[in-house]
Amino acid sequence: MRIKFEIEYTLNSPTRVLFDRLSTPEGLAEWFADNVTVEGDIFTFYWDKAEARARLVYARENKAVKFEWLDFADTETNFFEFRLMIHELTNETALVITDHAEEDEMEDARDLWNTQISYLKKVLGLTE
Repeated sequence: MRIKFEIEYTLNSPTRVLFDRLSTPEGLAEWFADNVTVEGDIFTFYWDKAEARARLVYARENKAVKFEWLDFADTETNFFEFRLMIHELTNETALVITDHAEEDEMEDARDLWNTQISYLKKVLGLTE
């Protein structure tokens, strides 16, 4: 059974710059996948010899992007979402990722997101 989880990253980058990296094929290809193509609302993500298709459920400008994987039968756990928030006290931009993983794969899923976000930080010029 897949379990929902959220991870939050602080990224000191303007929301419009981040949103472009989360919602466009060109932006996603810079850090999330080796290549990304889009036809209508269907995004195809390519990694090495693997590919996966996802439907863009919504994109709320500078706020949130949600994709639904097309190859999963379970519609409750077949999505991932990016949400951008501004922390009121610090005025820092946070990226909140919602995803799903099998219980025994949770640590690997979090590690994968950590790796992907380190790529995103490099693309954005935010060195760690």
